Amino acid sequence: MSEQIDHPLHYQSNKGIEVIDVIEAFNLNFNTGNAVKYILRNGKKTEDTIIDIKKAIWYLNRELDNKKITK
Repeated sequence: MSEQIDHPLHYQSNKGIEVIDVIEAFNLNFNTGNAVKYILRNGKKTEDTIIDIKKAIWYLNRELDNKKITK
């Protein structure tokens, strides 16, 4: 159970780099961070890669919509 919460394999690269470290290193906001999360875990948590890609696109579209509102 612990590995599902602390350092889950589907959020790590083959070299042990974790998605959260990438998100924090680039200071990404919630929407772009989630898009990166779904892109990097694509095909690792489930075999349905289309769902992960659609989720990433959903967060990117939401980020675009937020940018339009603030302009």
